[in-house]
Amino acid sequence: MDPRKPWTKATLQSRISELRNRLGTDPDGNPYLPRDRTGTYRLSPTARCDWTRFTQLAERGLAKGPEDGAGIADLEAALDLVRGRPFGGADLAWAAARIQEILVRITDIAHTLATWHRTAPRPDLTAARRAVTRGLDIDDSAEILYQDWMLIEDQAGNRAGVNAAYETLRAVNQRLDIGMESETEKVFDTIMNRTAS
Repeated sequence: MDPRKPWTKATLQSRISELRNRLGTDPDGNPYLPRDRTGTYRLSPTARCDWTRFTQLAERGLAKGPEDGAGIADLEAALDLVRGRPFGGADLAWAAARIQEILVRITDIAHTLATWHRTAPRPDLTAARRAVTRGLDIDDSAEILYQDWMLIEDQAGNRAGVNAAYETLRAVNQRLDIGMESETEKVFDTIMNRTAS
C-alpha cells in the first residue's frame, strides 16, 4: 500500500482475499469484508473495533466519575478490552503516532482507575493494583503508574512493596537509558521519609 510502489491488480486481490480470510465472518456467516465487484472495499457494518469501544467506555466512565461506582465499572470494562500492546507490539512506522496515542490513553485510564479505587471512601487496593498491573503490562515505562503503585503499597502499609515498585522502575529506566522523573522521586522520598519516623 505504498503509493510509490502501487500493488498490481493481482497483488491487491490476493491481499484482500488474505484479509477477508483473517477477518472471518460475523455470527450470521457473512464476511466482515464483503466481496464487492465495484472495486470499492468496505468493512461490514457488523465489524467492530475494540479501540472504538475502549474510547467510548473510557469517555463515558470519566464523565460519570467515581461516585456510586458507575464510572469505575466503565473504566474497568474499557481496560478489560486491552489484550496486549497495540498492533501486537509490532514496530510499525506508519502507526507510530497511533500506537503512542493508544498507549497514553490506556495508561491514563489505568492511572485514573487506580486513583479512584485508592482514594474511595472504602478503598479497594486490590482493584487499584489490578489497574496498575494492566497498565504496566501494556507500557512498562509509564512512570505515573509506578507512582500509583508506590502510593497503593504505602496505603497498604507495605514498605517492601513501595521499594519493589521503585526498584522495578529503576531497572526499566536503566534499560531505556533514561532518568527518573522528579515527581516519582518526590513520591518515593515522601513515603520513605514518613515511614522512617
